[in-house]
Amino acid sequence: MKSETRFTRLNATEAEALLRRPQLRVLDVRDANAFARDCIPGATHFGSAELDQAVRSKIKHEPMLVYCYHGHASRTYAQTLADFGYREVYDLIGGYEAWRSHLTAKADQVPLSAALGTWLSEQGFPLDDLAATVENRHTALMRACQLGELAIADELIRCGAPLQATNGDGNNALWLACYSGKVELIDLLIAGGIEIDRQNDNGATCLMYAASSGKTEVLIRLLVGGASLDLTSLDDFSALDMAANIECLQLLSNAARRQRQESLT
Repeated sequence: MKSETRFTRLNATEAEALLRRPQLRVLDVRDANAFARDCIPGATHFGSAELDQAVRSKIKHEPMLVYCYHGHASRTYAQTLADFGYREVYDLIGGYEAWRSHLTAKADQVPLSAALGTWLSEQGFPLDDLAATVENRHTALMRACQLGELAIADELIRCGAPLQATNGDGNNALWLACYSGKVELIDLLIAGGIEIDRQNDNGATCLMYAASSGKTEVLIRLLVGGASLDLTSLDDFSALDMAANIECLQLLSNAARRQRQESLT
């Protein structure tokens, strides 16, 4: 049995980048009324008659992007074009509705300051995707927290950078802020709603890290923020078990004592 010829499926962001290619044909396979109301820039209406004509054409080197309403019919069109010899066929995942949502999301984005744009470029991050990652799946927000860049982290959060993303070790941006030791960053992330009790691949939380590294001020901010004392690592150690100095031990013991007293009242 002959296998199907492959075509490439793209999300709206990827399709937008593809639209910069001057020779690209954009094919709208919705009904004529929908096409007349609105379409992707540069698109032409493409129905069954146009499909029949296309499969008979001898010129099949031009790249094509096909879209429909929700990304279902376009897959059939894209597969047919690929099967009949078109070497570069693309299908828009989610169709025109995904494209509209993409444009709406872009319009709602807070514009980046020149300072943030420069910083992102220097750190190797794209300007148009704040969820993009570099080595060890670090996001821009994680990198800013690691470097103690409070103003950069604040703007990233306001511009919609994902708070709950985790890196290759399972740590979120709060862990990197604890690593840098800048308590203002910790406050910023907790106020923004980051998962304070996120357990990484070893089951460790930020509270455990702060305790084990003897970072007293960081530990205080996490306790004030409501970090749990009850969680344990994969080795079954709690933050109290990991306390590296007497200050951390006292802070955690006092917090545990208050917790027990509150549970009794």
